[in-house]
Parts: sequence; C-alpha cells; structure tokens
Amino acid sequence: MPTDIQIAQKTKLKSIAQIADKIAINPDELELYGNYKAKLKPELYQRIKTGKDAKLILVTAINPTPAGEGKTTTSIGLTMAMNRIKAKTVLAIREPSLGPCFGIKGGACGGGRAQVAPMEDINLHFTGDIHAITSANNLLSALIDNHIYHGNQLKLDPRQVLWKRAVDLNDRNLRQVVVGLGGKSQGFPREDGFNISVASEIMAILCLAQNLEDLKQRLKNILIGYTYQGRPIFASDLQAHKPLAVLLKDAIKPNLAQTLEHNPVLIHGGPFANIAHGCNSLIATRYGLKLADYLITEAGFGADLGAEKFFNIKCRIGQLKPDAVILVATIRSLKYNGGLSLSKITTPNLAKLKKGIVNLKKHIQNLKKFQIPVVVAINHFPFDSPAEVRYIRSYCADLKVPAAVSKVCAQGGAGGIELAETLLKTIKTNQTNFQPLYQTNTSLEKKIEKLARNIYGAGLVNYTAKARAQIAKLESDRMDKLPICVAKTQYSLSDDPNLLGSPQGFSVTVRELRISHGAGFVVVLLGDVMTMPGLPAKPAAENIDLNSKGSICGLF
Repeated sequence: MPTDIQIAQKTKLKSIAQIADKIAINPDELELYGNYKAKLKPELYQRIKTGKDAKLILVTAINPTPAGEGKTTTSIGLTMAMNRIKAKTVLAIREPSLGPCFGIKGGACGGGRAQVAPMEDINLHFTGDIHAITSANNLLSALIDNHIYHGNQLKLDPRQVLWKRAVDLNDRNLRQVVVGLGGKSQGFPREDGFNISVASEIMAILCLAQNLEDLKQRLKNILIGYTYQGRPIFASDLQAHKPLAVLLKDAIKPNLAQTLEHNPVLIHGGPFANIAHGCNSLIATRYGLKLADYLITEAGFGADLGAEKFFNIKCRIGQLKPDAVILVATIRSLKYNGGLSLSKITTPNLAKLKKGIVNLKKHIQNLKKFQIPVVVAINHFPFDSPAEVRYIRSYCADLKVPAAVSKVCAQGGAGGIELAETLLKTIKTNQTNFQPLYQTNTSLEKKIEKLARNIYGAGLVNYTAKARAQIAKLESDRMDKLPICVAKTQYSLSDDPNLLGSPQGFSVTVRELRISHGAGFVVVLLGDVMTMPGLPAKPAAENIDLNSKGSICGLF
C-alpha cells in the first residue's frame, strides 16, 4: 500500500468553495487560504445559530500503543461512510502539533485512504493558528518580565511567576531554564520553563471560548503569578488581554478543509489530551452542529483522558449533549495490554488478546457512567486474524454493546459502512441521558479521587507536600470550584505507563497542580508526565524532506 502522503498527493482535491457549498456556506462567508483551505467568518454563525442541532458523536479509544490506534483515521473514515449512506455528516477535529509530526507519533490527518487534506499543510503550518497561540503566549511572558524590569509596580514576586513560555516542538532542554542572564540590561535572572504550545493555557482558552468577547474575558482571567504578599496577579493587571486578543483575532475562526472523499471537515484548536484537555474548539463544534445532521468529533488518546475531559470540561462549559460514543479498539493494542511485546503484536495471539481485552471492558464501563450509548469500532489491520476479530465481536455481544469492523484505512468510506450503519441504529434505538461525572462545587480532592477511583480504578490517591500546599492555596484564593484536567500517561489507566490492562486498587500520586484560571479548570499532574515532551532516539524529522520538484516527502 502507498504511504499516506503518496495517497494524499495523488488525490485530486475540490476547491474549498465547492466543499463549503455542500453544507450551504456562501462564498462571502469564507476567508480563503489558497484553493483548499478557508476560515469561516463569524457572520456565518450568526446566520445559522438558530437552526436545529445535529446529533453529536464522540470518537474515543482504548489505551494505545506508542503508535496510536487510529482514532483520527476512524473519525475521518466514519464521516466519509456516513455521507456515502446519505447521512449528512460533518467532522470536527483538532489541528496537528509540530511536536509529534517531527517526533514519534506522526501527524493528525488520519491514515491510508481515510485522511483530511491538504495533509502536508494541515500537518505543518496550516492557517497559522498554533503560531498565533505561541506568539500570544510568549507576548504575555515578555510583558511579565518587562513589567518586573521597569520597576515592578505590582510587586510581582519573580519566584512566584506561574506563566511559562511556549514552543510548538518537542524540546526537553527547554523544560527548565534560567532567563535574564547577561547583566543588568538583560533583565532579572529567574527560573522559567517552556510548555509545548498545545499545552499552553492560551490554546485551552481559544478552544473553550464561546466567542470573541468570551475569549477576551478568559484572557483577562489568566493567573500569571503572586505578589510578595501572596496576592494573585492576573493578565488584566498588565492590560495584556488586549494585545493577546489582537494576535488571536483570526485564530479564533474555525478552519474548513476536506476528506479525501471531499466531505467537509472543521479543523480547529489542538490541545493534547495527556497534558491538556484534548478536544477541538467549542466554536468549531457549534458551527458543525448547525451545518449537518450528524457531527462527529474526537477526543485525544484513551477514553480515560480525552473522553473524560470532553464530558467533564468541554460539554459542561459548552452545554453540549452527546448522543453516542464510538470506542476505537485495535487487536494489536489489546494484545499489548495483555502483555505481548511491541515487537510481536502483529502476530496472532488469542491468549494475549483474551488477557488484554479487560482494557476494552473497563473503557466501556467508564463510558456508560456518563449515560451515553457506546459502539465499539474494531479498527482492522491486515495482520488481524479472523479468530481474533470473532472473539472481540463475541465479547462485546456478551456486554450488550454493538461492535463493527472498520477498514477505512485500506478502503476509505466504503470500509466504514458497517460502522456507520451500526452507529445510526444505535442512535435511533437508544436514548442519551448525559451527565458529567462530578459536580464542580465539591473540593479538589473529592474531584480527583472521583476520577481516580471511578475512571482509573485506583484504590489510593497520594499527594506530594507541594500538591497539598497548592490545593490549600487554591482553596484560600477561591479558585478550587472548577473542573479538573488531569495530566497523566496515555498508555495506562493508572499513572504508571507500564501498568497495562485494567489494573485495580493501585495508588496514584498527585505531583503538582496548576491553575488555568482563564481556561476555567485546574490541571492535576499525576506521576511523571511532562508538559514539554522530548524527541525519541530516531525522530520522524529524519525522514522528512523536499524532493527536486519542491514537494514534501517522508511525511508519513
């Protein structure tokens, strides 16, 4: 089979105006970025906002292998399949980060014949949204240090500056740095650090803002640090929200692209799910709900991360009501969760599959706690044996959960017809009674322990002394009555990436808490998860190049 980029480059795309016309978007409601990309103007939403909402379907997954399990590929392929059977469907997904593009996991445009396009543009700079977010993040850093340099009228304690710089690359050397070296004219030396841009609070704010005015209010509410006396200092104290909003004035507009089968796709925002809240923008979701009969969206990594945050953060803030969940599972990941080494997961092994399938069961149980119907999508690979596929189908049937095989990577929309029909039947015959898992007005510890026990399966939650002190500070500043956004490993239900399957009764350690006051949640760091990833021993960047004709090659 050709590589992803070879398939994409051989596909003749339609103009973005033709794609927009499929969902009744007028040419004057587009801001064109070449022939195949556009931003949607706010005037469009004003025209469509009173229309009926589409059915909202979330795509999530079991705990993955390091290569991922095809959640985005499934989302794209399902969208194409739905449109093939005349179910008017739009897809809303996140923008890729350059970090994984040049790292190990690859891009976020799907794979095989289930991709969004133009994949090179989308995987790299696209319409510049992440660059704008990075610039806004670092402008705030510059304004903070400039304020300290020029007299520090707010008495901001340099030792208690919470705001970090950002770059959209995996660079472990930037996790902890010292800035301001070089003498008096260079500023005051202090410890600092970088997050990857997709973990920046600016990214979360953009993705949770309801509109431009809400964006500005959230930017005002960013907590940047504390005074020497412990008083909170916000971005509004520096009047920083105004220029930040200017930098984000175009980035807040959703992007329109297409699948390889010319279906409309909204691609906007890109927070990671293991270290951020893992969902595309609320604005793009709202557009999609008004432009189709079905809106498919995804949440990053496993359901213990992305789906949980989609339900408890995004749906709560946006007052969304999902109608169904697609849970993507692969035979290779289930065997990996059963203890089979990565080097052997493409070899049929029913015994390891039977051992690892408890991971699928746990995710099904977790999703049902939100009172939403679940459909299992078996993302099929050529090395999957018929016996392994039959076993998963039978297992799901015993759990009274519908399952369908998806072959969209190899076959495009045609390979997702069974999944699409199963989804439509499930929506038709099942009612959703969606409820978040916890109430925000409870204590931080109760919210953390609710997730740890009910979603992860933990028996004990430990807190470092630093975390205890941070909880006490948030409570005293009355910043604790917010949703929580847990940052932890994506490879396990626990905070230990090596604890696979469906562990029970283990302990998790809350290492640190960070307030994203503008975004409207508290970040809870479990275990050793980093908000600035590093590159692997052999990064994907080594294979990416331009050929003699100026075309990109090696991009997956």
